Amino acid sequence: MARPLDGYRVVDLTRREAGLCAQVLGDLGADVVLVEPPGGAEVRSRAPFIGDRTDSEASLTFRAWARGKRSIVLDIHDPSDRETLRALIERADFLVESEPVGHLESLGFGHEALRALNPRLIHVSVTPFGSTGPRARWLGGDLIAMAAGGPMAITGDTDRAPVRTSSPQAYQHAAIEGAFGAMVALHERNRSGLGQQVDISAQQAVTICTQSCIVAAGVNFPPVMRSATGPRLGTVQIRLTYPAKDGFASITHIFGATVGPATRRLMEYVHDRGFCDAAMRDKDWVQYGQLLFTGEEPIAEFERAKAAVAACTGATLKADLLEAAMQRRLLLAPVSTMKDVFESPQLAARAYFQVPDGEPDGLAFPGPFARFSATPIHYTRPAPALDAHRAEVEAELNAHAPPPVRGLVPTAFDVNAADPRPLAGLKVLDFMWAIAGPATTRALADFGATVVRIESSSRLDVCRTVAPFMNQSNDPEESALFHGTNVGKLMLSLDLTNPASKEIVFELVRWADVVCESYSPRAMKAFGLDWDVLRQVNPKLIMLSTCLMGRTGPLAMYAGFGSLAAAIRG
Repeated sequence: MARPLDGYRVVDLTRREAGLCAQVLGDLGADVVLVEPPGGAEVRSRAPFIGDRTDSEASLTFRAWARGKRSIVLDIHDPSDRETLRALIERADFLVESEPVGHLESLGFGHEALRALNPRLIHVSVTPFGSTGPRARWLGGDLIAMAAGGPMAITGDTDRAPVRTSSPQAYQHAAIEGAFGAMVALHERNRSGLGQQVDISAQQAVTICTQSCIVAAGVNFPPVMRSATGPRLGTVQIRLTYPAKDGFASITHIFGATVGPATRRLMEYVHDRGFCDAAMRDKDWVQYGQLLFTGEEPIAEFERAKAAVAACTGATLKADLLEAAMQRRLLLAPVSTMKDVFESPQLAARAYFQVPDGEPDGLAFPGPFARFSATPIHYTRPAPALDAHRAEVEAELNAHAPPPVRGLVPTAFDVNAADPRPLAGLKVLDFMWAIAGPATTRALADFGATVVRIESSSRLDVCRTVAPFMNQSNDPEESALFHGTNVGKLMLSLDLTNPASKEIVFELVRWADVVCESYSPRAMKAFGLDWDVLRQVNPKLIMLSTCLMGRTGPLAMYAGFGSLAAAIRG
């Protein structure tokens, strides 16, 4: 079955960082030719390895990021090999690279030279600080990007030096931004006939990890201080990590109209287990934060409540805590070990870990990043041995002449002079909530899509209740986090539980090209707005559904936030 990028070619020049960008394009069907230097790409030397091996074929990191790619070794300092690279780029749709700024230009492969060689080329460059600005030529790996981008300042213990996320993440964020940018550029190329450069800064990519804490100073809000146990709000210390009998659990133990009901259900569970009295169970957990800040509720009482929760979870196995979270709809997740993740019944039910066709050691690797109902991702070959496809690639270059170089003017579609942004004209109906979902549709709006977001005034988006607030107002209209994830959208308030709203929604579905939602599968079905219904209303519709566990499997109905996903998924 055809995939979205079948027939497209990617030249992958990444060595250590950003290889995930080309991997995603390959997952979507593109032919990815990995151009490696003599001795192989640096990522081949990255642990963990298979058993005691340390050879170029034994890196599990390389195998995970290079499934389906083809390998050819080229020394870009050798004139003959540079000609082979030039021929590859002439015939390519995408070039993905993470070379230091100026290096490719010194070899005759700067962006202007590439543009003249292949005007349809989409050139994705992933660098620490982007290709322009005073730090463009600075070096920087994961540690530098996390420090310069903001997340590191708020990660770690209050009384110790900052730390970065222990598993390198910065360039994974940058790589995903690169893949998204490449697809936007391809959409624009279908209109204008021209490629362009997609310039990705790892520093900029990781600012999203601060969840708008980075703009606190700009909205006159006190800076967020790092605290491994949870945020401190004045004299109130929030706790988000609790013990379990066989490890730890993550609990969103906060208050307010959105999360307070889940906290009440948590305290009912703690009471039923015999770890707190009825008076503590029955406190006003929706207004509890306000009671603490006004002094009506002593801080000592909140400390006693946290101790009761800790005693309860500490006496309970992680599996039993997860079962309770499912049954009682608690915002609680066990902290999974790597072994827990690999043996997860949920991931097994979704066939997530897969053995690529031809995998020499029969190893299973993390599978598709998304499930496509009509064009599923599948892996037709394992990660390549070094230089395994030289003869094959060279034969293709000799057999196929490059496409003719046309003038650098629009050739395929008329460009909208009124709005030249690449996604202008795309219509999106947005049912996203919290952070990850709205940030996705915000990106579509940034590139020109018309995004209509549906909200409910009776059940506020949790982002409206989360700091930083403009001028410390605590007004749900003034959350910088909410504004940051929803800027550029049109907003409409509807009560989706009211049958009268359904016809309005259906009218918008008929208008839309894309519907995006991030509720649990239970919610959209209860609203009568699940995929089976909406595709009858608009057969051409594309629907993106994103929730913590996916829409199938034994944990499909598990609902919560990214912090819970981070815990349960390792």
